[in-house]
Amino acid sequence: MSKSTPSASAKEPAKEKTAPKSMKYIIGGASGMGATMVVQPLDLIKNRMQIAGAGSGKKEFRNSFHCIQTVVSKEGPLALYQGISAALLRQATYTTGRLGMYTTLNEEYKERFQRDPNVIASMVMGVAAGAVGAFIGTPAEVALVRMTSDGRLPVAERRNYSNVFNALTRMTREEGLTALWRGCVPTMGRAMVVNMTQLASYSQFKAYFRTGPLKMDEGIKLHFCASMLSGLLTTIASMPLDIAKTRIQNMKTIDGKPEYKGTVDVLLRVIRQEGVFSLWKGFTPYYFRLGPHTVLTFILMEQLNHGFNKYVLGVEKRGSGL
Repeated sequence: MSKSTPSASAKEPAKEKTAPKSMKYIIGGASGMGATMVVQPLDLIKNRMQIAGAGSGKKEFRNSFHCIQTVVSKEGPLALYQGISAALLRQATYTTGRLGMYTTLNEEYKERFQRDPNVIASMVMGVAAGAVGAFIGTPAEVALVRMTSDGRLPVAERRNYSNVFNALTRMTREEGLTALWRGCVPTMGRAMVVNMTQLASYSQFKAYFRTGPLKMDEGIKLHFCASMLSGLLTTIASMPLDIAKTRIQNMKTIDGKPEYKGTVDVLLRVIRQEGVFSLWKGFTPYYFRLGPHTVLTFILMEQLNHGFNKYVLGVEKRGSGL
């Protein structure tokens, strides 16, 4: 009697189902867009405060609440959502690129080395993801800065873009195609700092809370704690480059001469005319925009990944790959 041979399936366990790489990009972009719908007013306030006093050093707003009050009283409450179409396009390009690329790299690292990435590896992946995402998203970023800042200008000087596509079309026609990537260098620099700090610190905080003394389980509490600490570090590290980016993208060219020569020129003039702490002007709205945006983006991404794994792939796999 011949011995029965074990089936191939007994020798090799079934390969675990995983989401296609394209879903990492789609879920990343959708998470950022959902978070933006909540925090857009704070982004507008941050931009207004960073532009206030440019050139003159004159203090236009006493604090974030005074800025909100001024915008609402002069332009109406809906003005807080000026530029929402540009903000959503920015998330659909920038966040889709950066989060999709980072989660893909992060999972590739875990599969190859069978462990969580260390701090250096997380930072390198964050820098690469940030640079790529920022380059793709710069046109929407320029439109966003201009649309959120338009209301503070005198009526005769306003650009009055009707939506993000109108803004991109007019910028190309009136200023040339390169205007869409105005401020690309500080935008990419800021994104590299943001992603190096935000994504790497989120991964590290999450790993620490999960495996350290607190032994937190995977879930919203873990994602919230890691996100808020990540957002604080990111705010401190990235604000100087953010204010340079905002002012360069909002500047006008008069008689063929741009207002600023570049990132370093902006930073030096801000320090000289407004003081060194003005590099962190708008810190409160920036953090309370970035903190909740970070929390909402990561929580949405974790939950969307869990939902896709459970209901589409049919596997109980928690976590986003971060």
